[in-house]
Amino acid sequence: MGLKQAQKCLLAMSLLFAGATPVFADEKGVNQSIDQLLGDHTKYQAVIVALQKAVAAQDAAAVAALVDYPIGVKVNGKETNIKSAKVFVEHYSGIITPSIAKAVTGQKYGDLFVNYKGVMFGDGQVWISGICHDNECKNFDVKIETIQDVVK
Repeated sequence: MGLKQAQKCLLAMSLLFAGATPVFADEKGVNQSIDQLLGDHTKYQAVIVALQKAVAAQDAAAVAALVDYPIGVKVNGKETNIKSAKVFVEHYSGIITPSIAKAVTGQKYGDLFVNYKGVMFGDGQVWISGICHDNECKNFDVKIETIQDVVK
């Protein structure tokens, strides 16, 4: 387990013991859950809005700027490790499939699923989470950590 994952687990464990639980909720509830489980909801909200706008506009560079690299994704059905924004942009249409784009653009903020791992779009097509820059995770960036087609 890497440092980033260990920090998330420690934060999650302390929050779970404090009674915080995953939720589906309205916007206020989503904000409260993000604050309790992940940190400053305004950082998450900014990324959520930016991601939805970028995907709706098919702005590959804007989406790529929101990703935590390297990221494992399927490009046209083939597992691929994308190491940079430049490579992400080159493969954008194979990564952000129509079903993933629909999950992102159709997601209502108040219906987001939040747990100690992050914020989930749709049925798990995209997950965003905090990337810690210190041991206490007081300084963090919000990035896309997972992009995947989900089979129902």
